[in-house]
Parts: sequence; C-alpha cells; structure tokens
Amino acid sequence: MDSAALEPSLYTVKAVFILDNDGNRLLSKYYDPELYPSMKEQKNFETNVFNKTHKADNEIAFLEGMTIVYKSSIDLFFYVVGSAQENELMLMAVLNCLFESLSQMLRKNVEKRTLLDNMDGVFLVVDEIIDGGVILESDPQQVIEKVNYRADDNPLSEQSVVQHITEKLALTSNVLQSAKEQIKWSILK
Repeated sequence: MDSAALEPSLYTVKAVFILDNDGNRLLSKYYDPELYPSMKEQKNFETNVFNKTHKADNEIAFLEGMTIVYKSSIDLFFYVVGSAQENELMLMAVLNCLFESLSQMLRKNVEKRTLLDNMDGVFLVVDEIIDGGVILESDPQQVIEKVNYRADDNPLSEQSVVQHITEKLALTSNVLQSAKEQIKWSILK
C-alpha cells in the first residue's frame, strides 16, 4: 500500500445521506467528486447501501471500499460514509452529532414528514457539522446554537416581524435616551 493513502487527512467524510424506509433519497451530500461523480452512480451506491443495511442490526458496514456508519429512526435511515481506512469512531461521532442535532431541532420528532417540512434547517445542520468533507463540529448543542433554528419558528410571520421591529425601536430609544443624558451632563458641566 502506498504511504499517501495512509496519511492522515482532514477530509474524513466522503458522503452523508438520509433515506426513507423505502430507500428513497431525502438528502445527500457527496464531498469527494471522484467517488460517485454522476447522480446515477450516487443513487446506485445508496440503493446498495440501503439493501445491505435496512434489515441489519449493526451500526457499521463495509461496502465498495467504503466505511459506512448508520442509524435508523422511525422511517428514516441516516448514513455517514468514509474511506476504508477512516476511523469508525470519528464517523460515528459525526453521525451521532447529526442525529442529536436534528432531534433537538425537530423537537424529538425525527420522522420523514417533519424532516421534509424543515429541510432548510436540516441542510444548515449538515453544513455546520461538515464542510467539504472536513468535520467542523461534533457537539450537537454547539450546532444547534450556531444554526439557531427551531422547527416551530416561522421566521417571516407577522408576529416575528412586529417583535423584531419592537426590539429595534426599544434599542434605538435606549440609545437616544443615553445620548440625551450625555448631552445634558456635558452642558451642565
């Protein structure tokens, strides 16, 4: 084996994908462009992975020269893929962070319908954990704080706009009051 293949690399994650209980793709991100360059190859790989893992009781699989860690929840399957030499514990930490972050974001309701309704937040979570195959974060609490997304928040609702304007007006009022006080004291000196 050549030494370049065994050198440590920050690019530990090759792919992340979430499938439903029929093996259909709900989300996928491939970080290695040479791994499966076409959509057809990616779907074939996902089908092979699903067929090997959906009835298994394990947490790890080796397929097509890849290390795959996975977890299922109700009607979803979560997968993190790394190279054959990749540390399974690192991949499992990513998988657990993804699952726990989504669980917190979706209020412990990690199922297909809820996931699809909050897909923008799901992509934010994935992007906060992994960037270009590099693991950025493995603490779900940190991910949720950075994403600052809640499943029951509607960011463009009338109430949130009014609340935002009210907060800005209160802040402006405080700044103006402080400026008045400073001017008053500077004149009285």
